[in-house]
Amino acid sequence: MRFHADLHVHSKHARACSKDSDLAHLTWWARRKGITLMGTGDFTHPVWFAELRENLVPAEPGLFRLRDDLDRDICRTLPPRLASGEVRFMLSVEVSTVYARGGRTRKIHHLLYAPDFDVAEELNRRLAQAGDLTEDGRPTLRMDARDLLETTLDSGDGAYLVPAHVWTPWFGVLGSKAGFDTIEECYGDLSDRLFALETGLSSDPAMNWKVSGLDRYRMVSYSDAHSPPMLGRETTVFDTDLDYFAVLRALRTGEGHAGSVEFFPEEGKYHVDGHRKCGVRMEPRETREHGGICPVCRRRLTIGVLSRVEELADRPDGARPDGAAGFHSAVPLPEIVGEILGVGPKSKKVVAEVDRLTAALGPELTILEDLPPDEIAAHSPPLAEAVARLRRCEVIREPGYDGVFGTIRLFRRGEPGPVSKGSPPTLF
Repeated sequence: MRFHADLHVHSKHARACSKDSDLAHLTWWARRKGITLMGTGDFTHPVWFAELRENLVPAEPGLFRLRDDLDRDICRTLPPRLASGEVRFMLSVEVSTVYARGGRTRKIHHLLYAPDFDVAEELNRRLAQAGDLTEDGRPTLRMDARDLLETTLDSGDGAYLVPAHVWTPWFGVLGSKAGFDTIEECYGDLSDRLFALETGLSSDPAMNWKVSGLDRYRMVSYSDAHSPPMLGRETTVFDTDLDYFAVLRALRTGEGHAGSVEFFPEEGKYHVDGHRKCGVRMEPRETREHGGICPVCRRRLTIGVLSRVEELADRPDGARPDGAAGFHSAVPLPEIVGEILGVGPKSKKVVAEVDRLTAALGPELTILEDLPPDEIAAHSPPLAEAVARLRRCEVIREPGYDGVFGTIRLFRRGEPGPVSKGSPPTLF
């Protein structure tokens, strides 16, 4: 069975996340997007953990589904083409470890997974000794990353850890601010118990393939959604049984790991270097020429993912390890429709048009990946042209920097969809 998985999400109990991030809304949006397997997010939070126990019921091995009565209520609000999709949940959480190592403060984010509530409960019990789990759905733990990995593995069979958005400057294991130069340096003698890395929005597998030390890891991509409409902006594709342990085997062995759907990495908010306050954005070469200093305020630039990858790379662009799963890049459907209509992706006009398109054509990922352009054109000729260009990777890229999302456009001036609004950053 081939399906999309989004295993990095957050609940309403995580800081700076939507109050709509509950199981009902997550299920509704998963169907709308075409996602079969979802992470629950935030299972360390005691209130959310209780909600998960109350509202999820066992499905396939290690997976859960929404209670029948709740699911029926959701299906009644969806068009028939969307209501038929099945949605399963896997117990997941993102945690932050903060500790000192090598004379530096390390702030590293990790994704943890558990196959059942008993294992998750045991993991919560152990983690509560290192931080306040009630404070945030994404808890901060005073423990070394290596010790977190050991704690996860010791909590029960099937529990595993994936380093989160590994290149992000502030919280990635390989990030420029608090990270390490190798995975082994961070996780020490237990690093051989890791088998997957999350690329994050600002990098894609091709960038990671330039670092030979990462060859043995499966590259996974998830949305890190802070609100339900952001689900599926990145997904990992599996061709396995719908089963926690089948997914785990695919990540360990590569068999059944079918690749990923990625943001264009330029759209991620830490792709290139820059200084948001000064509106300065730089490519790695320009950063080196300026000695890593902002030419406006003379403070240090935030060094983004592209520079950090180049720093650690030992291969040229285009290198690909044997057996590495493929990927393709996409733009979320509301962004495409917003460009066509000349309004923001969250505007009422865009919401209404995406509602119309998904009711007629099916889930968003199906529209972007699978439908013939002629079938899309019967409902929206500009969208058909946009999707055709997207599949050919014919896009216009303005890279993100220092916490500012980048922009990916599919039309030039004079074509459907105006140039994005707002002042561009200063280029050097």
